[in-house]
Amino acid sequence: MVVSSDLIIQVMIWGLYAGCIYILLATGLNLIFGVMKIVNFAHGELLMLGAYITFTFYAVSGFNPYVLLAASLPVLILVGVIIERTCFRPILGTGKLNEIFISIGLIYIIQNAAAIIWSDEWRTIHSPFEHITLKMFGVNLPLDYLIIVITTISILIVLFLFMQRTRLGKAMRATSQNRKGAMLMGINVERMDMLAFGIGAGLAGAAGTLWVVSGQVFNPYMGSIPAVKAFAIVIIGGLGSIPGAIIGGLIYGIAENFAILTLGGAWKDAISFIILILVLIVRPTGIFGESAE
Repeated sequence: MVVSSDLIIQVMIWGLYAGCIYILLATGLNLIFGVMKIVNFAHGELLMLGAYITFTFYAVSGFNPYVLLAASLPVLILVGVIIERTCFRPILGTGKLNEIFISIGLIYIIQNAAAIIWSDEWRTIHSPFEHITLKMFGVNLPLDYLIIVITTISILIVLFLFMQRTRLGKAMRATSQNRKGAMLMGINVERMDMLAFGIGAGLAGAAGTLWVVSGQVFNPYMGSIPAVKAFAIVIIGGLGSIPGAIIGGLIYGIAENFAILTLGGAWKDAISFIILILVLIVRPTGIFGESAE
């Protein structure tokens, strides 16, 4: 099989677009783990809720779905806060098994609630820019892909500035680094947990919005596979590392699309987990994970 340079660039662009969805999802997951040290297996369902909330706003208002990101994001942050307060707060510190069963239970509760509210039919949203392409690097680039990449970069920049420049962001980082030390310094760690879970849920919701705007179909059960991939990305990048989630998401998106090109669609998911196994063999803590030594 002869692969032209234009085709390689095209696949890289596809991988960059897919990687943006994974980056937002994995960054939210890593933020929650970094601060609370819990693993939320229902994180993919937050992506699904983001998709449906955007769909609902679009059906009611008819606004540009990209603009609706500003409306769906606060809703998902609120949903994340409610889940943290009612589900994870009461069992925090009681054992990882309780956290696992709570999050697994949330998967079925959120899926079935979504099916009751919106039905279990496959749905989609058509972007107003779906037929517009730009000529870049010798290939035709869908305008939607470019908007999704720019939107993702903008969200990550805002998150970086929040974490580095604001008192709340610094308090969250302190809680992530040393929870007991943060408490001794007067930081309300419960408030940081609530904030971290809310922002993490908002990032997953943003990923869901961009998922549907790009033309992907969705239903109440579509969050499971993206969630598994997000966990793989977190492990590849290193638990608790936001830069690791970004690099891991890019690796994952590009690897998937090159697998489709060279090996066929059946290898789309498998090749990424092969990368995961190789990374864990070479560096068990992940690319940016801290060594136990």
